[in-house]
Amino acid sequence: MLEVAKQVETAANRIRERVMQEPRVGLILGTGLGKLADTIESPAVIPFSDVPHFPVSTAIGHKGQLVCGQLYGVDVVAMQGRFHLYEGYSAQAVALPVRVMKSLGIEALVVSNASGGLNPAYESGDVMVIDDHINLMWQNPLIGVNDDALGPRFPDMCTPYDPTLIELAMQAARESDFNCHRGVYAALSGPTYETRAEYRMLRHLGADVVGMSTIPEVIVATHAGLKCLGLSVVTNVCRPDTLETTDGHQVQAAAELAESKMQYIVEAVVRNI
Repeated sequence: MLEVAKQVETAANRIRERVMQEPRVGLILGTGLGKLADTIESPAVIPFSDVPHFPVSTAIGHKGQLVCGQLYGVDVVAMQGRFHLYEGYSAQAVALPVRVMKSLGIEALVVSNASGGLNPAYESGDVMVIDDHINLMWQNPLIGVNDDALGPRFPDMCTPYDPTLIELAMQAARESDFNCHRGVYAALSGPTYETRAEYRMLRHLGADVVGMSTIPEVIVATHAGLKCLGLSVVTNVCRPDTLETTDGHQVQAAAELAESKMQYIVEAVVRNI
């Protein structure tokens, strides 16, 4: 990890050459929130390929660019797309943009993702606020010699998702009168979707939804001392006894149906951070 600080400095300085404002909130707009970047005012758009040490996003529906500007009157930096372990990147590389956003000045991070619903009460198109997570990716972005300037050697993970931001999100859903769950997100590396036996295992472990992202980013956010909110849109229902096939395009289409719900939550949270 000792080379990370230099990589962060180089990447942040390149972004500062094109963006004057200091963002307060970072957004990782995964599946279900990608179009939110189109509402950012006075945007400065920077392709990931223009930022030193950033990987290249190859996932379906991920534009692969930073959008910096104002959202609901708040200075933000948004990742329109993200990186995944299944693309061949390490957990450290996947989470590097979180450290860069921290260096730029953010105080809080909002992350979104698509997920499969394990809880039998969940339906496709539902939104879940992440209360906790289970890391089954078998990778951790903090492995290696720790740089104390970036965070502690053994960061506490009892509340990786900020309780105040969680309540703001739940309140926003209540005010908008749509069903919003609060539960546990499990992540596996992918890119394969899970087997019926794996779905049963995950539910037995206490997971409400399952996906292929987010956890490395949240671990690094916690390590860096950032408040974090996680939002997961349920794009398919994973009932082992009546399991249907799933593909990436179906997941993308289902996520778009829940986009207005996700945007309403983000607006309420960003306005109140």
